[in-house]
Amino acid sequence: MLEFIKEKNVWDTLKDSDKPLVLYGMGLGAEKIMSELEQRGMRADDIFASDEFVRGHSFKGYKVLRYSEVCKKYKDFNVVLCFASRIDEVIDRIAEIDGEHTVFAPDVPVAGGGLFTREYITENEEKFERAYSLLADEESKRVYKDILNFKVSGKIKYLLSSFCDKSKVYSDILNLNEDEEIIDLGAYDGDTIREFTAATGGKYKHITAIEPDKKSYKKLLKNTDGMKNISTLNMGVWSKRDTLIFDAEAGRNSKLSAEGVSVEVTDIDSLNIAPTFIKMDIEGSEMKALEGAEKTIKKYLPKLYICAYHRNEDLFALPLKIKELSEKYKIYFRHSKYIPAWESNFYCVAK
Repeated sequence: MLEFIKEKNVWDTLKDSDKPLVLYGMGLGAEKIMSELEQRGMRADDIFASDEFVRGHSFKGYKVLRYSEVCKKYKDFNVVLCFASRIDEVIDRIAEIDGEHTVFAPDVPVAGGGLFTREYITENEEKFERAYSLLADEESKRVYKDILNFKVSGKIKYLLSSFCDKSKVYSDILNLNEDEEIIDLGAYDGDTIREFTAATGGKYKHITAIEPDKKSYKKLLKNTDGMKNISTLNMGVWSKRDTLIFDAEAGRNSKLSAEGVSVEVTDIDSLNIAPTFIKMDIEGSEMKALEGAEKTIKKYLPKLYICAYHRNEDLFALPLKIKELSEKYKIYFRHSKYIPAWESNFYCVAK
């Protein structure tokens, strides 16, 4: 697999560079990046934000600058992106900045520990090779290699060349139709339900939407009010029925935590549903959900949409597990418009 990885680790690139290091963005993302830099003996020279967010305030001891102010201060510099976005105008702006000064978006896993590096690929090379060999088409293989190169290098050029039209995924790969029995795991506020129904012209057999976060669940209820043939459950998904602790403040990114609130979880097999389509976007619990859906998947072979960006191992562990459940699955890999590599997903169809 390493013959496809042309880049060095982003942290090494930044440390070896003699250019000033400037952070783009504030908040939790910036705090995580600053912590990783500090562990490697590095420190940001400045921080800037989008013009609409600059009001003369400071962040972590830095005066927050505008991009234009940074350009006046330094002839050239490296930009380290500290936030995520899928908004067209924001991504266009990031791409514009990348055309002037290289933008790096270091990959910090949403769940689990460790960093995604060349060394990590080497340690798991045989598994990455097997996962790559399972991909069903050349586009999947191209995007997979681009995402690996991005996660190692942090260079956003690999993402900009990998964006797919998600509506094409629904129509050309998943081929959603008006008879779908859908299970939406990690339904959030119903955003993907809106995608599903748009793809089927508003027609479907039934939707079971599951969301553990209470605030998100309230939004889900509001946004699906009046929809027919939909069931909602305020709970999480796991390999078995249990009660687990979730981060109380995570919202959309609600995930298992050492501290937080108790949340009831269920396995899919216990729901006794005959699904035609299952979506999993559950913040690093995808493998546990697959383990709890083995009987259902083996019996009904539903189409699968599984997020592959929460844990470092997701890029190989999830496709290997899916193939273990059934050799009939064709596995596709696509990346929807998002920086960093969130919305990198496996889409699986039994043939």
